[in-house]
Amino acid sequence: MTLSVGRIPFLVCAPFFHDFLGREDEFANVDFVDGPPSAHCAGLKDGSIHLSPASSITFAQKPGAFVLSPVLCTSCSFEVRSVKLFSKFPIEELGGRTVRLSSQSKTSVSLIRILLEIRYGLKPVYVQGFDANPIDDACVLIGDLALEENERHRFAYSYDLGTLWQDWQGLPFVFGAWVIAKEALSPELRPVLENYMDCTEKSIERFRANPKSALDRWLSRYPVKLPRLVVEDYYKVLDYRFTDERKRSLALFFDFAARMGLVERAPELEFL
Repeated sequence: MTLSVGRIPFLVCAPFFHDFLGREDEFANVDFVDGPPSAHCAGLKDGSIHLSPASSITFAQKPGAFVLSPVLCTSCSFEVRSVKLFSKFPIEELGGRTVRLSSQSKTSVSLIRILLEIRYGLKPVYVQGFDANPIDDACVLIGDLALEENERHRFAYSYDLGTLWQDWQGLPFVFGAWVIAKEALSPELRPVLENYMDCTEKSIERFRANPKSALDRWLSRYPVKLPRLVVEDYYKVLDYRFTDERKRSLALFFDFAARMGLVERAPELEFL
């Protein structure tokens, strides 16, 4: 039986996956499926994949169906740089204005709504989209698109969503979590799963030990339109440890999402 892993080809996920590139044949019981967080969120919910470092909101969208890695997540030390609101106006002036929401991540959509509506008390007009659109007053971009937009300087204002959350709640935000379908806990798959997660932890360690070599491997498969120094500097703000503080932050995010009706209820965190 094969373990299906949702692989996200964004720079933020390079430490999770770089060590597997070119070695997929060594993991005969693992099938890697490339796609954005939104695709893996859908795949987790419909059963087509078993696990992924998916948008953290995925765990709350199907209560009782998943467990989380107790040690790995995608978070930041303060800013995240790759989940941002770009705006023609100060954030306080976005009430009644159009805000384009990325279709790639339900977490970023939920977070910006919580920030705009609860923290700032605003009621923008939301539109769905993928990239920045010049007719919009503001847009939320994630992943490599956000990093590329940082370099273009086309908007008068930009706001890091990780910073906005931490300024408000005093906790680092958890953008991604290793969401694992309970089907992967079967006697046939659990040994494969546990070995895979152990190898993922080693992949992060090897990335930190030799980021240049790791990025050479990653960018040869998934190139980006960014200067190499910008790419290397990006990893200074990322933290993949799922600390107790980050677990409290994730539970608080789910509480806000439930309060706004973005999820049915705030689930209890369950771990592998």
